Amino acid sequence: MHCTQCGSEGEGPFCVACGATFRSMDCSRCDETLPPGARFCGECGAPVSARDSSGGPEGGSTLPWAVSGVLMVALIVVAAFPMFGGGDSGQAQPPMGAGPQTQLGPTGSVDLASMSPREAADRLFERVAVALSVQDSAEVVNFVPMAVDAYELARPLDTDGLFHLALLQRVSLDFEASLATALEGLEEDPENVLLLSAAAEAHLEMGREEEAREYYGRMLEVWDEQMERDLEDYEHHQNLLPILRADAEELLGLDGDGGGDG
Repeated sequence: MHCTQCGSEGEGPFCVACGATFRSMDCSRCDETLPPGARFCGECGAPVSARDSSGGPEGGSTLPWAVSGVLMVALIVVAAFPMFGGGDSGQAQPPMGAGPQTQLGPTGSVDLASMSPREAADRLFERVAVALSVQDSAEVVNFVPMAVDAYELARPLDTDGLFHLALLQRVSLDFEASLATALEGLEEDPENVLLLSAAAEAHLEMGREEEAREYYGRMLEVWDEQMERDLEDYEHHQNLLPILRADAEELLGLDGDGGGDG
């Protein structure tokens, strides 16, 4: 299918390059009929893929990260890229559409169709991270579902891909799916601290503190041994790891030096 907005080819309800709709559909907020190519409702301004978390047009924010506790997920997603966390790996690519100044929104400068499914998924994940870092609600609402779908299309995923997917599912408030994804990765690598943290956080978001404490405890038990592994996952997320450990120690009542009684 040919996108009327950016010219990309694709399938499904939305263009993966710019977020425009491929077909007529009703606005999720006000029920106005949206023509093919729309990214926003001309009546109420809602993004075409927005889901009203309040259940009505006069409810709360549609931002998936504007829920208590989920803002931290946004910070974690941002920290997951070295370019946001002050790392010196020098391997991070510029955000999609980046020129001398970062530009968000529709762009023809990056052709997702020319990438492998995993490369496209990672670029969409990066786009979500950029949008979260500047609190661009339209970008977040539009691109989180596409990023989740892109990782699903890129299966089978390695543990790093599953960690990315679990984070995106948490941003979209699908905590059960996030937990299932984390557990899927732990079947492959039972002591992966990123996935242990993802499982703990998913449990915590669902109010299951005891289960969260169990996964965080396991994470801290294997931490030193895991940090000695030459694992690409950990290299990619070197800026994020201290944040995850601090979260675990805080919940378990530790002092940051491995002490405490949990």
